[in-house]
Amino acid sequence: MGRYADGLLSEGERVVLRARQHWLAPALEAKWAWAMVVASFVLLWLVIGLKPDDGLRSVLGPVLLILLVGGLGWLAFVYANWMSQDYLVTTRRVLKVEGILTKKSADSSLEKINDAVLEQTLLGRWLGYGDLEILTASEISVDVYHRLKDAPGFKRTMLDAKHRLEDDVSAPPSPPLRTSTPEGGSSATPMPAAMAERRQMTAAEITAAVRDLADLRDRGALGPEEYEAKKQELLGRL
Repeated sequence: MGRYADGLLSEGERVVLRARQHWLAPALEAKWAWAMVVASFVLLWLVIGLKPDDGLRSVLGPVLLILLVGGLGWLAFVYANWMSQDYLVTTRRVLKVEGILTKKSADSSLEKINDAVLEQTLLGRWLGYGDLEILTASEISVDVYHRLKDAPGFKRTMLDAKHRLEDDVSAPPSPPLRTSTPEGGSSATPMPAAMAERRQMTAAEITAAVRDLADLRDRGALGPEEYEAKKQELLGRL
């Protein structure tokens, strides 16, 4: 069964990095649940030391059970919520999904992200987590990722994906190398010298160019029809 976040991806969008909060985040969030479990074991030790006919035993027994069951249930909920997290960097955006049954998602387009402010305490650098605040071009915070596992790596991957997307969008389209005649064949229209030189490619160069086209298609920068047309154009040079 796929992750909920995968169903939110658009056509051609790929996941570059998948992360979640550091394990310390649920441990701190569930501190009172841990306290309940510890208290239940303390009460259990006290109950064991009491005499069977001691009236206090009948009072502490139910309290012990409530603390133990409640604490374990609380712990299970916190850690299930942590496991359901998905913090994604895709080829188009940054996406955060949280929640077990009720899902909450928030995303920021890579094009609108200007920078990200990373804050790591000494403990965070030691354990490998940090807080990452994502900023727009107007320096407005759009989201904050608290206690994110490997926050520096997440920031680096996000900015790299943003730069790749900008390069793909700004790259000029390659000019057509062939024109079609009304009869459907290829015309023998002379090409400029620069285009004729570009046409002299080795088989290895053509193979690499086809791989690059496939990568652009997977990122969504090329449509399927445009990809097939350019691919056939390159293969025609062999």
